[in-house]
Amino acid sequence: MALYEKTASELSELLGKKEISAVELAKDVFARTKAVEDKVQGYVTVAEKAALQQAEAVDKKRAAGDTLSALAGIPIAIKDNICTKGTLTTCASKMLYNFKPPYNATVIEKLTAADAVITGKANMDEFAMGSSCENSAAHPTHNPHNLDRVPGGSSGGSAAVVAAGEAPLALGSDTGGSIRQPASFCGVVGLKPTYGAVSRYGLIAFASSLDQIGPFGRSIEDAAMLLDAVTGHDPLHDSTSVKTPFEGSLRANLNADVKGLKIGLPKEYFGEGISDAVRKNVMAAAEAYKAMGAEVFEISLPLVEYALPIYYILSSAEASSNLARFDGVKYGYRTPNAGDDITELYTKSRSEGFGAEVQRRIMLGTYVLSSGYYDAYYKKARAAQRKIREEFANAFEKCDVILTPVAPTTAYEIGSKTTNPLEMYAGDICTVSVNIAGLPGLVQPCGFDENHMPVGMQLIGPRFGEQTLLNAGLAFEQASGLKNIIAAL
Repeated sequence: MALYEKTASELSELLGKKEISAVELAKDVFARTKAVEDKVQGYVTVAEKAALQQAEAVDKKRAAGDTLSALAGIPIAIKDNICTKGTLTTCASKMLYNFKPPYNATVIEKLTAADAVITGKANMDEFAMGSSCENSAAHPTHNPHNLDRVPGGSSGGSAAVVAAGEAPLALGSDTGGSIRQPASFCGVVGLKPTYGAVSRYGLIAFASSLDQIGPFGRSIEDAAMLLDAVTGHDPLHDSTSVKTPFEGSLRANLNADVKGLKIGLPKEYFGEGISDAVRKNVMAAAEAYKAMGAEVFEISLPLVEYALPIYYILSSAEASSNLARFDGVKYGYRTPNAGDDITELYTKSRSEGFGAEVQRRIMLGTYVLSSGYYDAYYKKARAAQRKIREEFANAFEKCDVILTPVAPTTAYEIGSKTTNPLEMYAGDICTVSVNIAGLPGLVQPCGFDENHMPVGMQLIGPRFGEQTLLNAGLAFEQASGLKNIIAAL
């Protein structure tokens, strides 16, 4: 087995025993990247030279007998909306085509301290707005399991490079399902942490009250290892971050015993629109949990039917505010055709710099925040958000975790939904409520459809219930054998 085919946990063990070097591992991963990247197109920027330098530094530390972290020497891809000092961070947008941040995001500082090796910046839907990774100014990313299909979005590049063997781990961001849906489509593990568990400092904002950075891996242990490295209170830079009860201990406390675990199946997530393949595989996972001694029962979350409109009102409103800073004046793209007119400079720079999907959401957000419509839309959406949070809190008084599908279907063909934004938005129906409620959500493979495309399942937990989710995920992973799924390409 080639090194790129191993999980991050297996590679960490080999590095710790000095059976391989960090440079050897990095070269193997980049050789795989050169072999398949033209097909997958999962990266916006490949940072091979800098990564090899990082790997050399790790090997020197190990040779000197330094105590190193589990991530030391492990290659990790970074979504292109997470700031990396001196390395292009474009949000896959023409607006930031030349932006090299003068600072690192907090998560990058943590990975650097852990001696991880950053392989490059992964492709995404522009400014994280999309569900297919087709809305990138760079290029669309292809699903490694079928190159004619989407990898999901907006963190499609992060999921695709992990599934393709171009990196064993990756970081993404999740505003309404942007880690979980591509994890499902690409057959990898993805985890959206509790809001506040991971610092958002250096994450270029889409919707600040919903955004959260999280890990991709090819096993539950891999996801736990990466999440351990990036969680933690960041009082200096992110006032919404908090000290978590599991900080740095998730991997150490993994336990696959689910006997007596109470698992709720919300009937609203299994209704009309969910494909037979998705329903069949998720329900099979529920039966597997029963066989392991868990208690599985139906619950009801009637308010989640309103989650999608609530999400698009709130996220678009925040996007309208957050993206106002990109005006053609301070940094990034500036139109060459404005003359001396400042209004024309703003208008043309934003019209030329932002893609169609970003412009659509800015306009929607500006509308719901405008005079006369704020009370009718934005204020009501905030009130409804509180109701959904209460409904989940009540559900967790009865169950420990909630099991649902991730998306109504498996990965669809590239280009099949680009002319119908509403149909693409509907694909987020199973994921957005988690962000609205600020809860953690874990996605992992649970089977395949008739075309051998991956099907994922979603486990939702109460606030800071990541350990319970990972334990439940590990139990299913061990029972099913569904881990470390790499596309043959």
